[in-house]
Amino acid sequence: MVGIKEIAKKAGVSISTVSYALNGSPKVTEATRAKIQAIAEELDYVPNMAARTLKRQQTNIIGVYLADYGGSFYGELLDGIKIGLEAQNFEMIVCSGNKSHLFIPERMIDGAIILDWTFKNKEIEQYAGRGHYLVILDRMITHENVRKVLLDNKGGATLAIEKAVASQTEKMFLVSGPKKSYDGQERLSASIKELERFGIDYEIISGDFTESSGYRAAKEIMEKNPTFPVDIFALNDEMAIGIYKYFKETPYEIGHEIRLLGFDNIDISAFVQPRLATISYSKHRWGMLAAEKIIQLIAGEETEDDHIYTSFIEGASFPARNE
Repeated sequence: MVGIKEIAKKAGVSISTVSYALNGSPKVTEATRAKIQAIAEELDYVPNMAARTLKRQQTNIIGVYLADYGGSFYGELLDGIKIGLEAQNFEMIVCSGNKSHLFIPERMIDGAIILDWTFKNKEIEQYAGRGHYLVILDRMITHENVRKVLLDNKGGATLAIEKAVASQTEKMFLVSGPKKSYDGQERLSASIKELERFGIDYEIISGDFTESSGYRAAKEIMEKNPTFPVDIFALNDEMAIGIYKYFKETPYEIGHEIRLLGFDNIDISAFVQPRLATISYSKHRWGMLAAEKIIQLIAGEETEDDHIYTSFIEGASFPARNE
């Protein structure tokens, strides 16, 4: 790989002059800068990010850690993060997998936004204790170098159950998320608490937030020979879409024999027939707030934890019993 030594030799200048020219320093003339940049392009010079990081102690890159990229949930969230970071001249790199965790202690990034259950709390606390800046979207950790932007999962689940109660639900099938998912467990515990408050029977069917697990859950529910109408609360919309797909293969119709609620209000929820009744919140704002918090931490500015609140979106997938 070509380095600044080779550029300096061909340009007939010192290594420091090449460094000044490539880094926009006013210590060189525009003519010298143009000459050196032309030689760098000719030699296919690629800046050494690691060396630059060691010198400047800043990359202007934020790592965004996700457990996976599946489904349509993440697009709006990442777009919000991207816009929030770009406004402050930062970029993002989206990471998944244990090896990418090393970007944090090796300081290849200036901070991290984490929505990834594969991180253990102890690991996050260790990074924070070593002076790394982190914004977490999926757990409760308190540290001076950590800020939380959490979704109001309990409020959203409560809204969904209140809708079911008002629609005269007698039994609710809850299609759960992954056991290690903070959001999934928060939604599940709030749903159970609300159903028990009203004395409504319920049964938990295991899911993992994927469309295929929703399909399997619907099949499992129907194998139990339930009483109609069958009321189902899928704890995310991806699983709800899988439930739609299953019932397309049966004589039963969502909105009639099957009443279905979702959570997340992903784009496709507005286009399935009948329209999915679901819990909505701004994933775009969630991302922008996370970006704002991480930059404030890096800049040493005052910043606080925050929440993203939810609302209920009406849909014909869950009509009242007398409709």
